[in-house]
Amino acid sequence: MPWLLNIVYLCVLTILSPGIVWRMVRHGRYRRGLLQKLTGHLPDMAGHELVVWFHAVSVGEVLQLQHVVARFCDTSPHRWRILITTSTDTGYDLAVERFPDCTVSWFPLDFSWAVNRALDRVQPNLVVLTELEFWPGFLDTCHRRKIKTAVINARMSDGSFHRYSQARWLVKPLLNHISVVTAQSTEYAERLIALGTRPERTAVTGSVKFDGVTTDPSNEATVALRTLFCIDTGDVVIIAGSTQSPEEEMVLKAWKKLRCRYPHLRLILVPRHRERFDAVASLLARDNVRCLRRSTLDEAPRKIPKDAVILLDTIGELSACWGLADIALVGGSFGSRGGQNMLEPAAFGAAVLFGPNTWNFRDIVRLLLSQQAAIEVAAENQFETHLRQLLDDEDLRTELGLAARRIVLTQQGAIQHTVQLLLAAFAGGDSESRRTAA
Repeated sequence: MPWLLNIVYLCVLTILSPGIVWRMVRHGRYRRGLLQKLTGHLPDMAGHELVVWFHAVSVGEVLQLQHVVARFCDTSPHRWRILITTSTDTGYDLAVERFPDCTVSWFPLDFSWAVNRALDRVQPNLVVLTELEFWPGFLDTCHRRKIKTAVINARMSDGSFHRYSQARWLVKPLLNHISVVTAQSTEYAERLIALGTRPERTAVTGSVKFDGVTTDPSNEATVALRTLFCIDTGDVVIIAGSTQSPEEEMVLKAWKKLRCRYPHLRLILVPRHRERFDAVASLLARDNVRCLRRSTLDEAPRKIPKDAVILLDTIGELSACWGLADIALVGGSFGSRGGQNMLEPAAFGAAVLFGPNTWNFRDIVRLLLSQQAAIEVAAENQFETHLRQLLDDEDLRTELGLAARRIVLTQQGAIQHTVQLLLAAFAGGDSESRRTAA
């Protein structure tokens, strides 16, 4: 199987190579960590201490892991060496910042030579993958080496379930060997069991995202941004976060139109990908809108005009920035991405809006809408209407925010359950607290 997978991967890389090379040249992507990814030359962690390897694909997963890793170390009776790996530049940079006491590196590509060398050098006692990272070669090699594996905070969207179902003959043996799988919902757990995870090893814990969010807008990072951006008590702040084209244009158009009536209306734009920062700045320039980029602001307070749009062009600050929002538009929901995490603005008590395409967060969306804790905007041309309604009705804004924050607080507890299951899997036993989806 390893050499068959190598041939398949090489064929796929050959087909995709023109696009990959273009992105490397045009946007500088995929260059960093290339040697480690191709060869598996990860840090040498072999020794007498226990090693746990946590993998988080990108920024969102890295943020989730912060609290999981901290709770794991605090709860475990053993002393562990921690390896954090990521697959993207932004994820790596954030991991270095957020895990100063851990070893941070890159996840190897799923070639047999890279996987074997990585495992030789790390020699993990436990491997923990976040959300949905089923690499056949890696999981198969871990099984043959008797390394225990876990998938935490797992989700299985409609599209992913359909694709994996078509290759169930390949997926089932791999999933069958995973020591523990913690799923965000019963629906996801049932899909994973249908694909091959063992029912007795599959637990519904809820989403660790509920535990990992900050609910106090008076936290140090948010207060620092409030001061830096010169946001006054009377300002009403709209944040459009994790956006993709044409969401920035949609929000900008509505903001420009409504500012005449609401002069204290402030706007902060946060594109999802950093390669779009310049494009959004150019959009603002074309519309003759003053743009202040977060990366150019000094830490010392300055007077920022209220008619200037703030472009948050840094990585890792969106979580704290959501705490400034009176009204939050969660991006990626008017295009083909399937939405972004709306729990962070909800936890701060913002009035949350999102578009109709949110299949990646279907359970969270269903929960928010069922409790009248968010607004789903059916189409781009309806955004201005909903925004105007929220600006006219402060009580409605407040009610939406309080309901959203209440939901987040009542859903917390997944991290503790997840850590208990990880430690039980490492010890070789079953946790009495496991709730299977069978």
